[in-house]
Amino acid sequence: MTLEECIAVAGGDYQEVLSRLMMPALIEKFLFRFPEDATMSNLEAALAAGDAPTAFREAHTLKGVCANLGLANLEHSSSELTEVLRNQTSLNGVDYAEKLDRVRQDYRVAVDAIEATRA
Repeated sequence: MTLEECIAVAGGDYQEVLSRLMMPALIEKFLFRFPEDATMSNLEAALAAGDAPTAFREAHTLKGVCANLGLANLEHSSSELTEVLRNQTSLNGVDYAEKLDRVRQDYRVAVDAIEATRA
């Protein structure tokens, strides 16, 4: 799979990412690092621990990273989760499960596409 196909599978526009990062080598460099990034696991750990402020920060970070890399589907779903978590001091009564499921699905699609590109 090419970089362009990878980004398309994740819902993004390769030319937009290229205009931001300027070189295919930089896109590849940062895209291939994405699966090893701890943000997703940190998000899940914070949610499991009931740590709303950290969960918000991690969801927001994931959204930003995805915006830069053109992982638009994951950017969108993590943005929705970010808004559910915004200004929460506790997760008691916060219904985030559906949003988190969508983030997990989009994350898996993005990582699978990246791994197929790397192969």
